[in-house]
This record gives sequence, C-alpha cells and structure tokens, in this order.
Amino acid sequence: METPTLVYDDDCGFCTWWADYLTSRSSIQLVGYSDLDHTSELRAALPEQYDDCSHLVTEDGVHSCGASIEQAFLRAEFDGPVHDLVRFVHHFEEYQRLRDHGYQWVANNRGLLGNYFSKTPPARVDGQGSE
Repeated sequence: METPTLVYDDDCGFCTWWADYLTSRSSIQLVGYSDLDHTSELRAALPEQYDDCSHLVTEDGVHSCGASIEQAFLRAEFDGPVHDLVRFVHHFEEYQRLRDHGYQWVANNRGLLGNYFSKTPPARVDGQGSE
C-alpha cells in the first residue's frame, strides 16, 4: 500500500478525534471500520479480528494496536525531540510492553477520555452515523 492508511473505530468520538489529529499532521489516509466493506484489498490486509484495535497499513506491513498509533505518530509532523526519543526507545522490549499496555488502557477508557477529546464521527454512507 503506497499511502499509509489508518483504520480505526469511526463510531467512537475519541477515536475519531485522535485519528483526525494524527492524519491532519501527516499524509496518512483514514478509513473507518464502517468503510471497510468498500475496500476489500485493505480489509484483506487486516487481521481477522480487525475491530479489536486500530491498524496502520503501510508498505512494510500492518502495525496494530499500540504500534499503529506509534507509527502514525512517527509519520506526523510535530516539533521537538519527541520523534527521536520514540525512535530510540522503540527498540527496547519494555517500551513495547508499556506502549501496548498504555494503548489498552486508553481503549478501555475511551468513553471517559471522550469527555475531554472527542469529535463527531463521520456520517456513514448508509446514513447511520453515530456518536
């Protein structure tokens, strides 16, 4: 896949906010779960239980859950030394465990976090968009 694509839960206001935030600072495309029926090549690249977490599909493969957000972040244009820090700690096993634990904590608390960071999910083609 030439253009990196972030696949995310587009029924979640918190998820929509983060996806928009990351992709507005990069050339990453967004595809919500509700749009996967129309993108069979993309759907085929994802794990069977794709709706368990977000995925970043790139030429290098599929990065899932915490790795998807990390890789999207590294492709985004942010100022400061954070990119260098993430690239450095990425190689340590403990970091990857903490990254995935952090992703799971956020996923489990996205309703609460959505009270602070949220965006109305996009309207669906079938007219059943939700918040």
